[in-house]
Amino acid sequence: MMGADIRHIRTPTLDIAYEESGAANGAPVFLMHGWPYDPRCYDEVVPPLAKAGCRVIVPYLRGFGATRFLSADTPRSGQQAALGNDLRELMDALSIERAALAGYDWGGRAACVVSALWPEHVQSLVTVNGYMIQDIAAAAKPQTPVQERRFWYQWYFQGERGRAGLEANRRPFCRLLWELWSPHWTFDDATFERSAASFDNPDFVAVTIHSYRHRYGNAAGDPALEGIERQLAEKPKIAVPTISLQGEADGVLTPEASEKHAGLFTGPYQRRLLPRIGHNPPQETPQVFANAILELVRG
Repeated sequence: MMGADIRHIRTPTLDIAYEESGAANGAPVFLMHGWPYDPRCYDEVVPPLAKAGCRVIVPYLRGFGATRFLSADTPRSGQQAALGNDLRELMDALSIERAALAGYDWGGRAACVVSALWPEHVQSLVTVNGYMIQDIAAAAKPQTPVQERRFWYQWYFQGERGRAGLEANRRPFCRLLWELWSPHWTFDDATFERSAASFDNPDFVAVTIHSYRHRYGNAAGDPALEGIERQLAEKPKIAVPTISLQGEADGVLTPEASEKHAGLFTGPYQRRLLPRIGHNPPQETPQVFANAILELVRG
């Protein structure tokens, strides 16, 4: 929340900055933000969860805000194995054995990775856009021209011009994506700036570029994470109770992209279409997002 103190805890790789609210002995809930966003997207999701007695933890992902790498020698990886492993190691560092996970975009991917590979640590999952684990082996297959156009920023990042462009234009670039991805969401300058401060992290560009290059096989992964990537390449199914939220107006991944994901979930699964909502449901419709979490936590 805006008024929540930023805490820090060390994992084997990172000094992770996170915000915590609610009861220290409450049901743990991790809220994982996307790219290019930050924990501010959950400012209106946290209060109803805390009021319901949850212990709410909102971390800054690698490359965002005050989260830092412990070693200059660690690859600035943004691959899916890194995001998932960071969340698992954060849970271990906080001595949280089992938690509800919720997230979208990069954060949703982290939550899906942990839910698939370490389900014993997951009470429930709220994901946006369904099954978010990448099929890197199939990534070279072209999609429809309309979808390829939506991914223009990903193609931009494959070359040096894209890296330099993001470095030079972090704020205008990210703001443009907010506008394109959530066409019905009206946000003001102050709302954007509160999140944009997190993009000043010294590793933001490196982690971003690696993430988008790795997913298309154009950058090698962190060797330390290769075992996890091999498991993810098998497209493991998710067995934990799950609610998938899908913005009807999502400018990145449309409803058609997730409508056939039910077969990738072997536990209780519901998919809900959100009218006029874009890529950032927790900030665009926070009560709906919070209600989905509470429904599973109480269930």
